[in-house]
Amino acid sequence: MFNGLSTYRQQWFAGAATARADVLAGIVVALALIPEAIGFSIIAGVDPRVGLYASIAIAIVISFTGGRPGMISAATAAVAVLVVPLVREHGVEYLFAATILMGLIQIIAGLLRLDLVMQFVSRSVITGFVNALAILIFMAQLPQLINVTWQAYVMVAGGLAIIYLLPRLTKVVPSPLVAILVLSFISIWFGLPVNTVGDMGKLPEGLPSIVLPNVPLTLETLQIILPYSLTMAAVGLLESLLTAQIVDDMTHSDSDKRRECAGQGSANIAAALVGGMGGCAMIGQSVINVTSGGRTRLSTFTAGATLLILLALLGPYVGRMPMPALVAVMVMVSIGTFSWNSIVNLRRHPPTSSIVMLTTVVVVVATHDLSLGVLAGVLLSGIFFAAKVQRMFDVRRDLHPGGTRATYFVTGQIFFASVDRFTRSFNADETATDILIDVSAAHFWDISAVGALDKIVARLLREGRTVEVVGYNRASADIVDKFALYDKTGVELGAVPH
Repeated sequence: MFNGLSTYRQQWFAGAATARADVLAGIVVALALIPEAIGFSIIAGVDPRVGLYASIAIAIVISFTGGRPGMISAATAAVAVLVVPLVREHGVEYLFAATILMGLIQIIAGLLRLDLVMQFVSRSVITGFVNALAILIFMAQLPQLINVTWQAYVMVAGGLAIIYLLPRLTKVVPSPLVAILVLSFISIWFGLPVNTVGDMGKLPEGLPSIVLPNVPLTLETLQIILPYSLTMAAVGLLESLLTAQIVDDMTHSDSDKRRECAGQGSANIAAALVGGMGGCAMIGQSVINVTSGGRTRLSTFTAGATLLILLALLGPYVGRMPMPALVAVMVMVSIGTFSWNSIVNLRRHPPTSSIVMLTTVVVVVATHDLSLGVLAGVLLSGIFFAAKVQRMFDVRRDLHPGGTRATYFVTGQIFFASVDRFTRSFNADETATDILIDVSAAHFWDISAVGALDKIVARLLREGRTVEVVGYNRASADIVDKFALYDKTGVELGAVPH
């Protein structure tokens, strides 16, 4: 218990220098969260305060309950696009109710260890997910780069110059924060004709209050919100767990994925209780946080707390913040997020891996649905894996002197995808009358494999031959004993239900 508490404290405060970096990184993230939260609110068809309050609550709560220190969670587009029909047909109160149920489902998912499904997501899918997000982040900035004044382009270029050149002089203060502050001062002082945060939507005034959703507690309400809640929970967990893996790689550290699932659930419940929408981890803001020096839970908490302070006390000033400054930061994020090595690796890696990566990218970018892209990548990975493994076996026939006895040596993996080739590997024109099948170097994985062996034995018996199967390993013997129609000497056991 003492070690657990010590580790938890270390996740909050690893030293004075780290704390300073965490606080500064959190401030940068908070500034970048504002326009995104407003934009996601517009997507969902709700008031800007719904996305902003959600980002505050989720960031603060997840800093305590999450399993990945330094990762940023808030309102996201991935969840916002899912609730558009719900808000349009039933109103925002049903959104709050659906978000609470979403959180409960995510907590249950954590208890059931559904985080383990990440083991089936290949590195190619994760790379495609990262590249697709980088492209989507850049595409999201295009409205602020089209049909704008020349001053906006100059400010974006100036912001990128500060972001990339300042670290060569000093790293005391995160360069994205300096870029935002400098460009904001210039824009406000000279009154430049550029878009501001306030142009995206009215910022809320005052602090959020805790209220329960104003919906009837009936079975009909549950039937309305349950489909949305299940989808929101699944998409939220998928994006959060993938982002956690990416932050793990960036920081060369591990995280508690099970705790992250439950933490996301508690954060979403808190968001709904203060009038916010659902959310999940954000790769863009997480990259900003990590590249700005954020490593511990303090950075995530600072992001949420700073956002709360900015909206409660400095709303009018925040509204005057120029969008080109934030665009410069997000362009930096998209450049830093994209896996540029993956382009070179298209020729170095196996073609199947490259196809999986590119498919994930294309589906995500085309549909703007992260879950569909990841699902396509995982399914394609599974198909390629099965196709590869099905060829990892061999059947060799040795005919004994005299020609009356033949031994078939089976080597490799026998499962549903390889049973057809396995069955055809046995000589249809067999002349020997005594057949020995040696499977000591093979493994039977499923009832399809057992059925194929039964089919081979049955055919040989019908042709009047004696058959013996030897060499089962323990796992294969267990499944054969349970489901086979013939014993090791070819004697029929009677039909056993499959």
